[in-house]
Amino acid sequence: MPVPLIPYAAPPVPFTPPNGSQSQIVCSGCRNLLLYPLGATSVCCAVCNAVTVVPSPGTEMAQLVCGGCHMLLMYMHGAYSVQCSCCHTINLALEANQVAHVNCANCHMLLMYPDGARSVKCAVCNFVTSIVDSPSSEQKLDS
Repeated sequence: MPVPLIPYAAPPVPFTPPNGSQSQIVCSGCRNLLLYPLGATSVCCAVCNAVTVVPSPGTEMAQLVCGGCHMLLMYMHGAYSVQCSCCHTINLALEANQVAHVNCANCHMLLMYPDGARSVKCAVCNFVTSIVDSPSSEQKLDS
């Protein structure tokens, strides 16, 4: 007499929200970038199992790269400084209108520095480039 076969239940299909309804957050444990569906209040990392709280809707977030360990940091827009949870470096979180750019005088790498600084040290070749006001910026101030 044949034994009837009972099919196994199909494994549950993970919920995939429609395009455009996902957001990103940096894991509070391992610093990996996590995708999550909009409306979630927290996200569990599949790598380290840390639970990261999602900021409330309407909270503008910004990102910067840590100057000490080069990890991507996420912080609330408007913060003055951000401490890296990996290497504990305190990074200045400057707005776009608070920074300026200059090419390194040694290796010509484009450097970003806080507006008003007198010099900037290149992270690539360690050369210190002096910041000199250009005539065009002086003309803008006079007019």
